[in-house]
Amino acid sequence: MNEYLLVLLNVILDTARWTWNSMTFQVDWYTNYFWGLVLISLLVWLLEIVFPWRKSQGIIRKDFWLDGFYMFFNFFIFSVAINGFYQLISLFFQQLGVSEKSLAILNLSALPMLLQLFVFFVVLDFVQWLTHIMLHRFSFLWKFHQVHHSVKEMGFSAHLRYHWMENILYKPLKTFGVMLLGGFEPEQAYIVHFIAISIGHFNHSNIKITWGPFKYLVNNPVMHLYHHAYHFPEEHPNGVNFGISLSVWDYIFKTNHIAEDSGTIKLGFPGDDQMPKNFMGQLKYGFKSANHKDRF
Repeated sequence: MNEYLLVLLNVILDTARWTWNSMTFQVDWYTNYFWGLVLISLLVWLLEIVFPWRKSQGIIRKDFWLDGFYMFFNFFIFSVAINGFYQLISLFFQQLGVSEKSLAILNLSALPMLLQLFVFFVVLDFVQWLTHIMLHRFSFLWKFHQVHHSVKEMGFSAHLRYHWMENILYKPLKTFGVMLLGGFEPEQAYIVHFIAISIGHFNHSNIKITWGPFKYLVNNPVMHLYHHAYHFPEEHPNGVNFGISLSVWDYIFKTNHIAEDSGTIKLGFPGDDQMPKNFMGQLKYGFKSANHKDRF
């Protein structure tokens, strides 16, 4: 037991130290996720101001500050705790003789760096796509995912507005994806992470972008807006357009849907009027099944 507590404490302290060092410019600039997130956010917000898709939406849109708090809470504050928790799980499996390479189907280290990054990006994105579908199709997960879908006006910071319980599912499945790659994460994986953050910000932004013919590969704001639609088409009652960074999975598995591109559709879900308007209320909401309405 003392071994587990020591590992937990060390990981929490290391993550907290890394976050502080990022904030105070004590890490390499290209791996500084704190200020990298700030710069990406300011860039997309500026583009929203200059090229707004829904012109009736304010620069400081509904829930702007709440979503901004979520962005830093989920990306930094909560990560201190969650990283420690999953390090304990890793230690537990190691003691059972299950190593990171047990499920390996690829050896990325033998590939050229650009190909390493590409495979890493594609595999993790597919795992996240599957996880996202689970959040919609299992009722007990959907009630936590409702926090993200309670957004009524889309903007870049809505990207990281989600209930902390989603990390409980996303983190181990992303870890599983890395295990499929032999437990190997490319040295330049920060490039993949920053690309994913940027795409996610754009997907939730008030900017009309489709990427032209590349829309069948890369997710975009028009496509993702329909993922947040209040009403889903009859043939897809649990949702559409589940792509995270890539849209290709939705086109392959026929979960894509874009009816039109005016950007004026109603957002949310049936029963979203029951969603608390404050951070603490939303964190507790998913555990209160009495208040829960779903699409199932």
